[in-house]
Amino acid sequence: MAHIDASEILPNEHVQQMAAAGRVTQMHRGHRYADEGDTFDIDGQTFEVTDVTERTLGDMTDEDAQREGSEDLAAYRERLKRVHDEFEWDDDSEVVRHRFAPVEE
Repeated sequence: MAHIDASEILPNEHVQQMAAAGRVTQMHRGHRYADEGDTFDIDGQTFEVTDVTERTLGDMTDEDAQREGSEDLAAYRERLKRVHDEFEWDDDSEVVRHRFAPVEE
């Protein structure tokens, strides 16, 4: 278990603030950026990584998209296209889901 920088999992300040507000509780990334039990801080609040799971884009559901701050999977796909140049959704693309929760003190 390590203490990591929030930007390892959450790619920008906007997403970090959404996590701090409880609107983002997981993030799919192209690689593993943390392990279960790792912690990170946002604005003085500590979060713990509770689950790290290898998946494919095709495994994603509307619930996954909502946990990442999108209305549904269609909106999530559109967001990925906007923020990643030349992004093409491929159901077989491997991704890693990082789930996290605030640590109650």
